[in-house]
Amino acid sequence: MLTNDDHVRSLRMALQSSPDNMVLRQHLAQLLLSMGEFDAAATEFKTALALCPDDYDLKFGLVRSWAQQGQDAKALALLEELVAADPEFTEALALHAKLLLRNGDNTRAIAQFRQALMQDETLKASELGEQLAEQLGVLADGGDALSVDWDDDEDEDDETYSMERRPSITFEAVGGMEALKEEIRLKIIYPLTHADMYKAYGKSIGGGILMYGPPGCGKTHLARATAGEIRASFIAVSISDILDMWLGSSERNLHDLFAQARRNAPCVLFFDEVDALASRRSDMLSSAGRHVINQFLTELDGVKHSNEGVLILAATNAPWYLDSAFRRPGRFDRILFVQPPDQAGRCAILRLLCKGKPVEDIDFSLLGKKTHRFSGADLKAVVDRAVEEKLKEAMKTGMPKPLGTKDLLRAARTVTPSTREWFGTARNYATHANQDGTYDDILTYLNE
Repeated sequence: MLTNDDHVRSLRMALQSSPDNMVLRQHLAQLLLSMGEFDAAATEFKTALALCPDDYDLKFGLVRSWAQQGQDAKALALLEELVAADPEFTEALALHAKLLLRNGDNTRAIAQFRQALMQDETLKASELGEQLAEQLGVLADGGDALSVDWDDDEDEDDETYSMERRPSITFEAVGGMEALKEEIRLKIIYPLTHADMYKAYGKSIGGGILMYGPPGCGKTHLARATAGEIRASFIAVSISDILDMWLGSSERNLHDLFAQARRNAPCVLFFDEVDALASRRSDMLSSAGRHVINQFLTELDGVKHSNEGVLILAATNAPWYLDSAFRRPGRFDRILFVQPPDQAGRCAILRLLCKGKPVEDIDFSLLGKKTHRFSGADLKAVVDRAVEEKLKEAMKTGMPKPLGTKDLLRAARTVTPSTREWFGTARNYATHANQDGTYDDILTYLNE
């Protein structure tokens, strides 16, 4: 009986006589792949693709060879092309999910695996399905993989999502951002504290504000302080709380989240990195992702249940990826640019960060000038580094000394503003994709 090695030798001899025989070349490549000769298989697939560059099976074979060798970047780049060309090719979707998971992109891994499940439900019990369940904390037996149905009982007693009742911080703990605070007062706080006046004008209590800007500028902190201002419950929602690998479960999670918020009104719902949950439907290959967005829009609109008293804040670093439907009136109809703190804001933040620490006379005004375009997170890094240097000195001398202006200036020189990269991207969108003027605030800030 001929062994695989014998078959390989026979095929190579045949190809010496007929090097352009694509069928023989593909057969050899597949055989080498099955034998674990991944590098040799990749070479044969590439040679065959030179003869037939648009062959889908050859490209997928090359992807498999690269994936087995750990060359994920090349494999993912070609897989993106294959999945876009044929979004119903189950094997490509499953491999795409596996590589995305291996590279830490859990959200897209779930979406691709759910799409694959729509064509082959047996994947639920596959090694990949179990791996996704184990790594992402999803129960493999968590319901029907193809559909989900829930009742609309809003009186459930269990609280699924972690909720902070009446956060202790208020706007006093937020340095600067005075214009943003006033916008939030008009949209969220005054409708509760002056309810009769708003009702006289027919304004309901509820609605949403979308905050966008570079990371580390205090969007989450501001949302929690908003809840503290009105003594409301606060639920911070991360994308991992919502997205689930099984079809229908993400929609159910959204429904349960809004139901909990309605039961505990007044309640501030805060969605962080909302662009991952509400990205443009036109960019999605998976219908499952579009279903999640439609459910989100339904809950925002309060189609079946009133959202009176449910106050919705969301934050994103990339508003240009958000589906335009979320910006319509009654949804996120206020879009606020959370810019890095101005000089006065930086002074206020540094004062707050230094509060309770041993300090001598600090020139916060000078520090504010020297930290142009620093985010709140950058300023925290400055204070942390200055404290670390003081601790090193104290360990050597046995004598703790207070922080001074020079210590903080020295630390500031070691911190690069993290906002630079974000503004590089934002400038492109504000210049070339700003027909409705949404990003005018970015251009105004950059021209200051």
